[in-house]
Amino acid sequence: MTKKLIVNLKDINQEWLDKLKEQHGNATLEIIVNSTHDSEVFEEALFWQIIGMLDWSKGTNTNEIIQAAVSHLENLSVKKIFAFQDLLAHHLYQLDKKIYAQNIGKSSYGNHSNFSTDTFLYFRAAVVANGKTFYEQVLETPTDMPKEFTFEALLNIAPKAFFNKTGNEWSYVSNPSFETYSNSEGWDGKSWLDQIL
Repeated sequence: MTKKLIVNLKDINQEWLDKLKEQHGNATLEIIVNSTHDSEVFEEALFWQIIGMLDWSKGTNTNEIIQAAVSHLENLSVKKIFAFQDLLAHHLYQLDKKIYAQNIGKSSYGNHSNFSTDTFLYFRAAVVANGKTFYEQVLETPTDMPKEFTFEALLNIAPKAFFNKTGNEWSYVSNPSFETYSNSEGWDGKSWLDQIL
């Protein structure tokens, strides 16, 4: 069975490696390093401008909601598409903390029967999708996390733009990772592997 692990390099230490070896024995490990594109950093203002292109008047059709943002991004360079994804990942990473996970209503962390790492990611995506003002409000006040509204489609903007521009499937892994538990400092210093063991 193949299992994909995404981890920040700073979280890898001997204890983490020992746990990985214990869990996966003699498995083969493939390492792909993604570093920030220093030569072409995506400007924060442009990031939020593209987020502002989400068209909520399209109702529940998520492909139509994100279409204008996808169209704008696909007209930029491939490096800019990757850099947009890295900045999106950065904002999602900032929300990847237990305090935010404890404030998503019936799906909150601590209610083990309902908490889902994927669902928490989609709640975080909804925060970013609602724009800079709301994002900064939630950063300051975790109790303002959405309780019902998720927006998984936000994660599709860069992959769709990349496909439209190049005709190739998306295989880019953002830096930092936006997966739940990636921000170990937000989870009492526990790494992703610590959380699932």
